[in-house]
Amino acid sequence: MKAAVLHELGKVPRCEDFAEPTAGKDEAVVRVRSASLKAIDKQLASGSHYASPRELPVVCGTDGVGDLEDGTRVFFGGPRRPYGAMAERTVVPRAFCFPVPSGLDDDRAAALPNPGVSAWLSLTQRAKLAPGETVLILGATGGIGQLAVQMAKLLGARRVIGAGRNERMLSTLSELGADATIQLDQPQDSLKDAFARAAGDQGFDVIIDYLWGRPTEALLAAITKSEFAAVTKETRLVQAGESAGPTISLPAAVLRSTALTILGTAGIPPREVLVEAMQQVMARAARGELRIETERVPLAEIARVWQRQGQSGRRIVVTPLAGRG
Repeated sequence: MKAAVLHELGKVPRCEDFAEPTAGKDEAVVRVRSASLKAIDKQLASGSHYASPRELPVVCGTDGVGDLEDGTRVFFGGPRRPYGAMAERTVVPRAFCFPVPSGLDDDRAAALPNPGVSAWLSLTQRAKLAPGETVLILGATGGIGQLAVQMAKLLGARRVIGAGRNERMLSTLSELGADATIQLDQPQDSLKDAFARAAGDQGFDVIIDYLWGRPTEALLAAITKSEFAAVTKETRLVQAGESAGPTISLPAAVLRSTALTILGTAGIPPREVLVEAMQQVMARAARGELRIETERVPLAEIARVWQRQGQSGRRIVVTPLAGRG
């Protein structure tokens, strides 16, 4: 079969022949229809992720959409190494196979669950967003950020502010539910002032941060109090990504002058929580309540698209089988 095969960490995978998978106990062989190309796929292949493979070669791709032996169309995750999702066939735990609603095409079904479930859990499980609260999405112009904007509104947020770097996508966030936007590509002092204006007197209740680095430092400077003041509510910041930098400078005054709680995404939740989130995301997408932009690329072109740079706001979907979808 054809697959996106990685022979060396830090190199680009190539479309070439790879051994056929066979299923073991509680496993299923999946005939792959579509597999999304995500940041974590590149991190794993680069060797920078804590779960990067130790033995090579491997097939790239952590999840996708395909058919089980009985024809059931499923979203799947967790392929058993050395197999991956970017191949004509892969092998996965049956417990990580989820039926796909008929209202979802293959590309959206492959692109949505990974960022969608992550955004849903960040808002509901970690930030515990309540109706009527104000939400700031740092990195709102990326694929997952766009979903977080939509979900915050669906969950009852009174006001949603989207901050991002992609000017084209920033101009479309109002269509997804954003009440205001912040352009991040501006001097640090100006950016700090923009965050302060967006926060206003009421401040932010929830911040979902996909960026970290410089934008987060400007935000924290904006919400730091310069005088003694009564604290009326807590701000919950969920650290969910680092596309603008892996570290920040965190002055003590930030934590001593504000009621700020910084949370991580906390890894993989219990299965029942994961299943509920998956069902919510899939059902809402099938009803047209969640939108995501995709770009279909043949598996044969994986080396070219892997090296592409830029912030299109679209999720790349790799399709191993011609004519499917």
